[in-house]
Amino acid sequence: MSRIAKDPVIIPSGVSAVQENADLIIKGPKGETRLAINSNIALDISSEQIQVKWQGEENKAIAGTMRALISNDVTGVSEGFTKNIKLNGVGYRANVQGKKLVLTLGFSHPVEYSLPEQVDAKSENQTEFNLTSINKQILGQVCAEIRAFRPPEPYKGKGIFVDNEHVIRKERKKAAAG
Repeated sequence: MSRIAKDPVIIPSGVSAVQENADLIIKGPKGETRLAINSNIALDISSEQIQVKWQGEENKAIAGTMRALISNDVTGVSEGFTKNIKLNGVGYRANVQGKKLVLTLGFSHPVEYSLPEQVDAKSENQTEFNLTSINKQILGQVCAEIRAFRPPEPYKGKGIFVDNEHVIRKERKKAAAG
């Protein structure tokens, strides 16, 4: 079993953590997050670190999960998370218009995707753009939804690739000699 819950979460300078009832509020230069803490978990918060405590062996797994979620929130408010998305295919284009992505992916119509409030997009060029957020979970979900429009396919290598994703190319089917 993982021993991740035993490691404290180090709080960098400029970030503060306060527990209010069953919530942990983490504030930093990039923003603020609120995390609901499991009732079987206790937190020991100091100015430099957060230590997760639990009672009994059955709560050890949830303690590791809570520690990872707290660590992600601390990283998010201090540094933020970024995902790079690349479109590969003839005529595949992306256009960022504020909180809306307009994707041309070979369909008869452009696909419009509205970004959540916590996610920002910045276009590199017509086939590449970056998504940034302080919430790792929401950012990953948005990337998965965008990728689902045209997942990478192994024969021509076309599709939407997230964070330098690599797809092993397959050889085309050979005609049987008869």
